[in-house]
Amino acid sequence: MELSLPTIAALTGVAFLAGVIDAIAGGGGLLTVPALLTAGLPPHLVFGTNKGSAVFGSGAAFWRFARAGLIDGAKARWLFPLGVLGSLGGAALVLVIEPKVLKPLILILLVIAGVIVAFVRPPAEGAPRAPIARPLLKAGALALLIGAYDGFFGPGTGTFLIIGFVTVLHLSLRQATANAKVVNFASNLAAMLLFVTQGLVVWRVSIPMAVGQFLGGTLGAQLAVKGGDGLVRRVVLGVVLALVARLGYDLLT
Repeated sequence: MELSLPTIAALTGVAFLAGVIDAIAGGGGLLTVPALLTAGLPPHLVFGTNKGSAVFGSGAAFWRFARAGLIDGAKARWLFPLGVLGSLGGAALVLVIEPKVLKPLILILLVIAGVIVAFVRPPAEGAPRAPIARPLLKAGALALLIGAYDGFFGPGTGTFLIIGFVTVLHLSLRQATANAKVVNFASNLAAMLLFVTQGLVVWRVSIPMAVGQFLGGTLGAQLAVKGGDGLVRRVVLGVVLALVARLGYDLLT
């Protein structure tokens, strides 16, 4: 279907805001997916069109965090390909398992994530921390598993990555956010390419939204770099609460 120019302009504005939020804490799809549905795009085109723009937001955030020196290059060489592999595997699982089956489990995991963000204090950047056994193996496992979740279902991918990097790798919130973008960009890219092969990306809508997401992702990453752990904690907690409310509503209706 054809969307009007004012509708596309409004979607671009939503994409900008989603890019800002997603760069800091994940969860940008909470805004863009409902907006695309409300605009009247058929459901089978919504996720492809959304990924077509989200990849630019996560890519912009990834680049900004890399320039700030917050991404661990050794880990990134594992995180990126495993994020791609996980996303493709998760997308394949959609063919045999209904995503709605996992909604109650995801809701429980999000509540746990909210408790961790609210009450567990990650180490400050530069603070001494205990050595972690096999950090690359653990980072790769997180990339593979959460990348698969993104390809399969998606909501809260960036948030789960941040929580995983904080709890398993003992990164600060800002470092966790930065390294999460490596996986997020990889999984978005893999999913987008898969949707493109199926003709499920409406480029007339996706390209303007991609511009919005790119600008928002750049701004969001800049805010996270400057704002530090305090800003990231507040935004992550807000995103977790929004995700819990959204999934809880879906389960009850």
